[in-house]
Amino acid sequence: MSEDSTLSIQNTASDFQDASELSLDEIRSILEAIMFAASEPVSLKQFSQIFESVSIWEIRRLLMQLRDEYRETNRSFELVEIAKGFQICTRPEYHSWIEKFYTRQVRVKLSPSALEALAIVAYKQPATRAVLEEIRGVNSDSVLNSLIEKGLVRIAGRNPGPGRSLLFATTNEFLQQFGLKDLYELPSMEEIEQLLNEAQND
Repeated sequence: MSEDSTLSIQNTASDFQDASELSLDEIRSILEAIMFAASEPVSLKQFSQIFESVSIWEIRRLLMQLRDEYRETNRSFELVEIAKGFQICTRPEYHSWIEKFYTRQVRVKLSPSALEALAIVAYKQPATRAVLEEIRGVNSDSVLNSLIEKGLVRIAGRNPGPGRSLLFATTNEFLQQFGLKDLYELPSMEEIEQLLNEAQND
């Protein structure tokens, strides 16, 4: 290990305040912050490794104070003891609202080729596979199947002409994912080109 690395570790360690110098309110706030940051339940043993000078009994008592405070102030979240640890969770009555939020916030990540194909379908719909490949200049089977699997493109029928080729169009999911009320709100071709350039630069 280099001297710079050693110095960095020493400086980081010195940034931590000794638990014996903290008030109980400060320790309780730190416990709360850790649980907000943690993705899974935190055990009393894990807490005690952070606060070596604070007993497990005292840590539990502070956690119970937090739990009671959340209940008395009617917060939208609660402190639960689960899987041999403690975790801050939203209360059950808010689960449906959170689910609705995440459903609306989901955005499908598309490759530049998929975004290009989707733009062509959006502006040329109902479009055949041949039209898509003529504009792109490459075989579009896999990218088209991917868009269908993601629910962004659907089969809209068959071309009445020779061969009765499948016709493809965008879906309501496409409108939701891109925040559009209807197809009239599609961005201009200039904006589409900008999206393609940004996707290629990511």
